[in-house]
Amino acid sequence: MAFILHVNGRPHRVEADGETPLLWVIREWLGLTGTKYGCGIAQCGACTVHVDGQPMRSCSTPVSMVAGSDITTIEGVAGPEAEAIRKAWVARDVPQCGFCQSGQIMSAVALLRTSPAPTDGDIDMAMSGNICRCATYTRIRAAIHDAAAAAAGTPAA
Repeated sequence: MAFILHVNGRPHRVEADGETPLLWVIREWLGLTGTKYGCGIAQCGACTVHVDGQPMRSCSTPVSMVAGSDITTIEGVAGPEAEAIRKAWVARDVPQCGFCQSGQIMSAVALLRTSPAPTDGDIDMAMSGNICRCATYTRIRAAIHDAAAAAAGTPAA
């Protein structure tokens, strides 16, 4: 079947079986390899993308379910929250191996867009579906707090 996918602001016509995971379409057909394959069962968060602004696991999302939706990958995420998250990630030296980071960043950006001043509980809830094998969770939480402060125009703690 043919599907029109709007990825990072551009339409793409894709010929695929409707049950093909969005992750494979993004990586193999569109060549956007920033979104990672981790577990294949939507448990690790490495494959997180935004679909109509909401974080979604692309490894378990059939392409037929998102046809016509606005899909954003790590390559296309932009805006003040994304910029603040990127800067905070660098300042806090969050990544170690880096494998999970695109999914972590996508979840963090979505969090700041819905909760501009998240509590530790908000962060823990929003990030709970993202596994970091290097266990940089305290740096991730601190970076999200820093990014929230920067986006609000207040100094970080």
